[in-house]
Amino acid sequence: MSISLVGMPGCGKSTVGKQLARQLSRPFVDSDHEIEHRIGMPVRAYFEHHGEAAFRDLEQSVIGELCGRGELVLATGGGAVLREANRRALAAAGAVVYLRSTPEELFRRLRHDTQRPLLQVADPLRKLRELYRERDPLYRAAAQYVIETGRPTVPTLVNMILMQLELAGLIDPAQVPATVGRILPPQR
Repeated sequence: MSISLVGMPGCGKSTVGKQLARQLSRPFVDSDHEIEHRIGMPVRAYFEHHGEAAFRDLEQSVIGELCGRGELVLATGGGAVLREANRRALAAAGAVVYLRSTPEELFRRLRHDTQRPLLQVADPLRKLRELYRERDPLYRAAAQYVIETGRPTVPTLVNMILMQLELAGLIDPAQVPATVGRILPPQR
């Protein structure tokens, strides 16, 4: 079973995903980095030269392949949920976790980022709000778990995900570090 992270650009999918994979002793893959490795250029350059539709075709192919690899932690690109085929592949591969951040939180994190192609516009906050309105329902539809990113630290977010997966019976409690709180059955 894979664990896939979905959410807006800059919500922490890669950062949280790396630590989650480390905690579970699983490989970590970032779909955008995998795409860049295959095409030999940054996603932004590919967007500029080939357009978003060509990128989404490539992304769909890569996500489909990654979902077939088994037990890994996968951080998807922010727009991966735009294609129903991606949403189906992620759900079929295992657990999908939506790292939810508000557009305002994302803007604080990303206001100086020049690498995200969809944010290279005159009013990035407005663009984030548009993307959020469009994508939030898709993230929610794709995910079994929604984790509010707000202000928690990365280790706290990882622990929140681990607790949800453990409660759902998707990971062995022995895989969860002792530092994560346990839900114990009531004493009789």
